[in-house]
Amino acid sequence: MKFVAFERAKQGTGASRRLRNSGKTPGIVYGGDSQPQLVELDHNALWHALKKEAFHASVLEMEFAGVTSKVLLRNVQYHPFKQLVQHVDFQRVDAKTRLTMKVPVHYKGEEDSPAVKVDQNLITHVMTELEVTCLPADLPEFIEVDLSGMTKMGTLHINDIKLPKGVKFVSHGKVNPVLASAVPPAAEEEPTPEEAAAAAAAAAAAAPAEKGKGKKK
Repeated sequence: MKFVAFERAKQGTGASRRLRNSGKTPGIVYGGDSQPQLVELDHNALWHALKKEAFHASVLEMEFAGVTSKVLLRNVQYHPFKQLVQHVDFQRVDAKTRLTMKVPVHYKGEEDSPAVKVDQNLITHVMTELEVTCLPADLPEFIEVDLSGMTKMGTLHINDIKLPKGVKFVSHGKVNPVLASAVPPAAEEEPTPEEAAAAAAAAAAAAPAEKGKGKKK
């Protein structure tokens, strides 16, 4: 994805407030061999871009002063209750340096799995994103996981799937975490003997009254 950034000359709370009032969002670009660069972006364009999954999980092309460079979105600050982006941080990308990113997981095929079709299990998506490390050129926008082979009360672990070429999972000590699991549907709770007796007594008491109403004319 591509976006346009402009140079931001002034900094400070007052300058940022005036910038937001004019429909712009302050930001910063850091990393690489260059000094941090203050930038500003069109707020509406940024707002719509932030709604797209790829803007958060892929290498972006930033056009700045007529030059296009590759960056990653690293942080977004939203207003507590207004639909307003207060600040954004971008990190420059070096093509030869591995990066670490959280990538969305897209699940497919669960409706065709034996767990769902045969045993009416419910499949829970335990992880909705994976933290991975790779070179910028290998960074996927998302990781697709096929659940069509899930069986009754089965589980799918990270080691059960094949990650894209050049992509490695960052475990943080979790050797083989669960991605998805199949569980049987919750059974309807049987009434206790006391509840059953109370219901029967209420039904018996109501029966004569209903019968009596039917005889009146």
